[in-house]
Amino acid sequence: MSTGNEDFALILGASSGFGEASALALAEAGMHIVGVHLDRRSTMPQVEALQEKIRGLGREAWFFNVNAASDERRRDVLDALSERLAARGGGARVRVLLHSLAFGTLRPLLPGEGAQADNALTRANLEMTLDVMATSLVYWTQDLVRRGHLREHGRVFAMTSTGSWACWPEYGAVSAAKAALEAYIRQLAVEGATRGFTANALCAGVTRTPALEKIPGSDALVAKALAKNPHKRLTTPGDVARALVCLAQPGADWVNGNVLNVDGGEAAAG
Repeated sequence: MSTGNEDFALILGASSGFGEASALALAEAGMHIVGVHLDRRSTMPQVEALQEKIRGLGREAWFFNVNAASDERRRDVLDALSERLAARGGGARVRVLLHSLAFGTLRPLLPGEGAQADNALTRANLEMTLDVMATSLVYWTQDLVRRGHLREHGRVFAMTSTGSWACWPEYGAVSAAKAALEAYIRQLAVEGATRGFTANALCAGVTRTPALEKIPGSDALVAKALAKNPHKRLTTPGDVARALVCLAQPGADWVNGNVLNVDGGEAAAG
Protein backbone atom coordinates (compact mmCIF):
# COMPACT_ATOMS: atom_id res chain seq x y z
CA MET A 1 0.00 0.00 0.00
CA SER A 2 1.28 3.46 -0.86
CA THR A 3 1.25 5.33 2.46
CA GLY A 4 3.45 7.73 4.32
CA ASN A 5 5.04 6.50 7.52
CA GLU A 6 3.07 9.17 9.43
CA ASP A 7 -0.38 8.02 8.25
CA PHE A 8 -2.86 6.95 10.90
CA ALA A 9 -6.13 5.04 10.79
CA LEU A 10 -8.75 5.98 13.38
CA ILE A 11 -11.04 3.02 13.99
CA LEU A 12 -14.27 3.33 15.96
CA GLY A 13 -15.08 -0.11 17.29
CA ALA A 14 -11.54 -1.41 17.01
CA SER A 15 -11.56 -4.29 19.48
CA SER A 16 -13.47 -6.99 17.58
CA GLY A 17 -15.07 -8.00 14.31
CA PHE A 18 -14.50 -5.76 11.31
CA GLY A 19 -12.72 -3.11 13.37
CA GLU A 20 -10.16 -5.56 14.75
CA ALA A 21 -9.47 -7.14 11.36
CA SER A 22 -9.15 -3.73 9.70
CA ALA A 23 -6.76 -2.51 12.37
CA LEU A 24 -4.42 -5.41 11.64
CA ALA A 25 -4.74 -5.14 7.86
CA LEU A 26 -4.09 -1.41 7.83
CA ALA A 27 -1.13 -1.83 10.19
CA GLU A 28 0.29 -4.48 7.87
CA ALA A 29 -0.19 -2.00 5.01
CA GLY A 30 1.90 0.62 6.83
CA MET A 31 -0.51 2.68 8.92
CA HIS A 32 -0.41 3.44 12.61
CA ILE A 33 -3.64 2.65 14.44
CA VAL A 34 -5.77 4.76 16.77
CA GLY A 35 -8.43 2.49 18.24
CA VAL A 36 -11.57 3.58 20.05
CA HIS A 37 -13.46 0.79 21.79
CA LEU A 38 -15.65 0.08 24.80
CA ASP A 39 -14.68 -3.08 26.64
CA ARG A 40 -15.11 -4.52 30.10
CA ARG A 41 -12.21 -5.97 32.04
CA SER A 42 -13.08 -9.49 30.85
CA THR A 43 -12.44 -8.65 27.19
CA MET A 44 -9.44 -6.37 27.67
CA PRO A 45 -6.91 -9.21 27.15
CA GLN A 46 -8.13 -9.49 23.54
CA VAL A 47 -7.67 -5.74 23.09
CA GLU A 48 -4.19 -5.86 24.60
CA ALA A 49 -3.24 -8.78 22.34
CA LEU A 50 -4.38 -6.76 19.30
CA GLN A 51 -2.22 -3.82 20.34
CA GLU A 52 0.79 -6.11 20.73
CA LYS A 53 0.25 -7.49 17.22
CA ILE A 54 0.11 -3.97 15.80
CA ARG A 55 3.26 -2.92 17.65
CA GLY A 56 4.91 -6.12 16.48
CA LEU A 57 4.44 -4.82 12.94
CA GLY A 58 6.40 -1.71 13.87
CA ARG A 59 3.33 0.54 14.10
CA GLU A 60 1.92 2.75 16.82
CA ALA A 61 -1.16 1.43 18.64
CA TRP A 62 -2.93 4.21 20.52
CA PHE A 63 -6.11 2.75 22.03
CA PHE A 64 -8.83 4.49 24.05
CA ASN A 65 -11.40 2.52 26.05
CA VAL A 66 -14.25 5.06 25.98
CA ASN A 67 -17.78 5.54 24.68
CA ALA A 68 -17.32 6.76 21.10
CA ALA A 69 -20.80 8.33 21.12
CA SER A 70 -19.98 10.68 24.00
CA ASP A 71 -19.18 14.26 22.96
CA GLU A 72 -16.86 14.68 25.92
CA ARG A 73 -14.97 11.43 25.32
CA ARG A 74 -14.67 12.23 21.60
CA ARG A 75 -13.07 15.55 22.44
CA ASP A 76 -10.75 13.85 24.92
CA VAL A 77 -9.57 11.34 22.31
CA LEU A 78 -9.09 13.97 19.63
CA ASP A 79 -7.28 16.31 22.01
CA ALA A 80 -4.84 13.50 22.82
CA LEU A 81 -4.55 12.58 19.15
CA SER A 82 -3.91 16.19 18.10
CA GLU A 83 -1.17 16.54 20.70
CA ARG A 84 0.53 13.32 19.62
CA LEU A 85 0.29 14.14 15.91
CA ALA A 86 1.73 17.60 16.50
CA ALA A 87 4.67 16.05 18.33
CA ARG A 88 5.42 13.95 15.25
CA GLY A 89 5.56 16.90 12.86
CA GLY A 90 3.38 18.42 10.17
CA GLY A 91 3.23 15.32 8.00
CA ALA A 92 1.29 13.23 10.50
CA ARG A 93 -2.40 12.95 9.67
CA VAL A 94 -5.43 10.67 9.75
CA ARG A 95 -5.73 8.90 6.40
CA VAL A 96 -8.59 6.56 7.30
CA LEU A 97 -11.61 6.91 9.56
CA LEU A 98 -13.54 3.66 9.94
CA HIS A 99 -16.91 3.66 11.70
CA SER A 100 -17.59 0.11 12.89
CA LEU A 101 -19.72 0.67 15.98
CA ALA A 102 -22.21 -2.12 16.64
CA PHE A 103 -24.20 -1.21 19.73
CA GLY A 104 -27.96 -0.86 19.43
CA THR A 105 -31.22 -2.14 20.86
CA LEU A 106 -32.79 -5.22 19.29
CA ARG A 107 -36.52 -5.13 19.97
CA PRO A 108 -39.70 -5.06 17.85
CA LEU A 109 -41.24 -1.73 16.90
CA LEU A 110 -44.69 -2.85 18.03
CA PRO A 111 -45.62 -4.16 21.48
CA GLY A 112 -46.53 -7.77 21.93
CA GLU A 113 -49.29 -9.28 24.00
CA GLY A 114 -49.41 -10.46 27.57
CA ALA A 115 -45.95 -10.75 29.06
CA GLN A 116 -44.50 -9.18 25.89
CA ALA A 117 -46.64 -6.04 26.07
CA ASP A 118 -43.71 -3.87 27.21
CA ASN A 119 -41.03 -5.23 24.87
CA ALA A 120 -41.37 -2.62 22.09
CA LEU A 121 -38.65 -0.09 21.31
CA THR A 122 -38.76 3.07 23.39
CA ARG A 123 -37.76 6.59 22.41
CA ALA A 124 -34.52 6.15 24.38
CA ASN A 125 -33.76 2.87 22.56
CA LEU A 126 -34.28 4.43 19.14
CA GLU A 127 -32.36 7.63 19.82
CA MET A 128 -29.42 5.77 21.37
CA THR A 129 -29.19 3.31 18.48
CA LEU A 130 -29.32 6.03 15.84
CA ASP A 131 -26.78 8.15 17.71
CA VAL A 132 -24.23 5.38 18.23
CA MET A 133 -24.60 3.48 14.97
CA ALA A 134 -25.11 6.40 12.58
CA THR A 135 -24.93 10.02 13.72
CA SER A 136 -21.69 9.61 15.66
CA LEU A 137 -19.94 9.23 12.29
CA VAL A 138 -20.87 12.81 11.42
CA TYR A 139 -19.48 14.23 14.67
CA TRP A 140 -16.14 12.41 14.38
CA THR A 141 -15.76 13.48 10.74
CA GLN A 142 -16.64 17.10 11.54
CA ASP A 143 -14.06 17.28 14.31
CA LEU A 144 -11.31 15.67 12.23
CA VAL A 145 -11.94 18.26 9.49
CA ARG A 146 -11.99 21.13 11.99
CA ARG A 147 -8.63 20.02 13.38
CA GLY A 148 -7.11 19.61 9.92
CA HIS A 149 -6.38 15.92 10.37
CA LEU A 150 -8.37 14.57 7.39
CA ARG A 151 -6.80 15.81 4.20
CA GLU A 152 -5.74 14.78 0.68
CA HIS A 153 -6.45 11.11 -0.17
CA GLY A 154 -8.33 10.77 3.13
CA ARG A 155 -10.90 8.02 3.49
CA VAL A 156 -14.09 7.75 5.52
CA PHE A 157 -15.58 4.25 5.69
CA ALA A 158 -18.67 3.03 7.50
CA MET A 159 -19.87 -0.54 7.99
CA THR A 160 -23.45 -1.10 6.89
CA SER A 161 -25.52 -4.22 6.21
CA THR A 162 -28.34 -5.49 4.03
CA GLY A 163 -30.47 -4.87 7.09
CA SER A 164 -30.52 -1.23 5.97
CA TRP A 165 -33.30 -2.21 3.56
CA ALA A 166 -34.31 -5.76 4.57
CA CYS A 167 -36.57 -6.57 7.53
CA TRP A 168 -35.05 -8.88 10.15
CA PRO A 169 -36.65 -9.84 13.46
CA GLU A 170 -36.25 -7.10 16.09
CA TYR A 171 -33.79 -5.21 13.86
CA GLY A 172 -35.94 -2.10 13.30
CA ALA A 173 -33.83 0.41 15.22
CA VAL A 174 -30.56 -0.91 13.79
CA SER A 175 -32.07 -1.02 10.29
CA ALA A 176 -33.02 2.66 10.59
CA ALA A 177 -29.51 3.46 11.85
CA LYS A 178 -27.88 1.66 8.91
CA ALA A 179 -30.13 3.49 6.43
CA ALA A 180 -29.21 6.81 8.07
CA LEU A 181 -25.54 5.85 8.04
CA GLU A 182 -25.66 5.30 4.28
CA ALA A 183 -27.37 8.69 3.82
CA TYR A 184 -24.66 10.38 5.88
CA ILE A 185 -21.98 8.68 3.77
CA ARG A 186 -23.50 10.04 0.56
CA GLN A 187 -23.63 13.55 1.97
CA LEU A 188 -20.09 13.37 3.35
CA ALA A 189 -18.89 12.11 -0.02
CA VAL A 190 -20.27 15.16 -1.81
CA GLU A 191 -19.19 17.71 0.78
CA GLY A 192 -15.83 16.03 1.37
CA ALA A 193 -14.81 15.97 -2.29
CA THR A 194 -13.50 19.54 -2.14
CA ARG A 195 -11.77 18.78 1.18
CA GLY A 196 -9.70 15.97 -0.33
CA PHE A 197 -11.40 12.92 1.20
CA THR A 198 -13.87 10.32 0.02
CA ALA A 199 -16.64 8.51 1.88
CA ASN A 200 -18.02 5.04 1.20
CA ALA A 201 -20.07 2.45 3.06
CA LEU A 202 -19.02 -1.20 3.01
CA CYS A 203 -21.81 -3.76 3.08
CA ALA A 204 -20.33 -7.06 4.17
CA GLY A 205 -21.94 -10.39 3.46
CA VAL A 206 -23.21 -12.36 6.44
CA THR A 207 -20.24 -12.61 8.80
CA ARG A 208 -19.86 -14.37 12.13
CA THR A 209 -19.20 -11.48 14.50
CA PRO A 210 -20.33 -10.76 18.07
CA ALA A 211 -22.92 -8.36 16.62
CA LEU A 212 -24.43 -11.03 14.35
CA GLU A 213 -24.82 -13.48 17.20
CA LYS A 214 -27.05 -11.01 19.06
CA ILE A 215 -29.60 -10.81 16.24
CA PRO A 216 -32.63 -13.06 16.83
CA GLY A 217 -32.74 -15.72 14.12
CA SER A 218 -29.11 -15.23 13.15
CA ASP A 219 -28.77 -18.96 12.48
CA ALA A 220 -31.31 -18.62 9.66
CA LEU A 221 -29.34 -15.69 8.18
CA VAL A 222 -26.19 -17.82 8.25
CA ALA A 223 -27.89 -20.79 6.62
CA LYS A 224 -29.35 -18.63 3.85
CA ALA A 225 -26.01 -16.96 3.17
CA LEU A 226 -24.18 -20.29 2.99
CA ALA A 227 -26.76 -21.62 0.57
CA LYS A 228 -26.57 -18.75 -1.90
CA ASN A 229 -23.01 -17.42 -1.65
CA PRO A 230 -21.21 -18.60 -4.83
CA HIS A 231 -18.10 -19.33 -2.75
CA LYS A 232 -20.14 -21.58 -0.43
CA ARG A 233 -18.80 -19.88 2.68
CA LEU A 234 -19.54 -16.86 4.83
CA THR A 235 -17.75 -13.55 4.52
CA THR A 236 -14.98 -13.07 7.09
CA PRO A 237 -13.79 -9.87 8.76
CA GLY A 238 -10.50 -10.42 6.93
CA ASP A 239 -12.27 -10.33 3.55
CA VAL A 240 -13.65 -6.91 4.39
CA ALA A 241 -10.40 -5.63 5.87
CA ARG A 242 -8.44 -6.53 2.73
CA ALA A 243 -11.00 -4.75 0.55
CA LEU A 244 -10.74 -1.69 2.79
CA VAL A 245 -6.97 -1.61 2.35
CA CYS A 246 -7.42 -1.63 -1.44
CA LEU A 247 -9.97 1.19 -1.27
CA ALA A 248 -7.61 3.23 0.92
CA GLN A 249 -5.06 3.41 -1.90
CA PRO A 250 -4.61 6.90 -3.42
CA GLY A 251 -5.58 5.37 -6.77
CA ALA A 252 -9.13 4.85 -5.45
CA ASP A 253 -9.84 8.57 -5.10
CA TRP A 254 -12.63 8.34 -7.68
CA VAL A 255 -14.56 5.74 -5.68
CA ASN A 256 -16.85 8.00 -3.69
CA GLY A 257 -20.35 8.03 -2.25
CA ASN A 258 -21.13 4.34 -2.68
CA VAL A 259 -22.49 1.41 -0.75
CA LEU A 260 -20.05 -1.29 -1.82
CA ASN A 261 -20.90 -4.96 -1.36
CA VAL A 262 -17.98 -6.96 0.03
CA ASP A 263 -19.61 -10.36 0.00
CA GLY A 264 -18.07 -12.60 -2.66
CA GLY A 265 -21.19 -12.27 -4.81
CA GLU A 266 -23.72 -13.09 -2.07
CA ALA A 267 -26.04 -10.18 -2.91
CA ALA A 268 -25.79 -10.84 -6.66
CA ALA A 269 -26.90 -14.43 -6.12
CA GLY A 270 -30.36 -13.18 -5.09
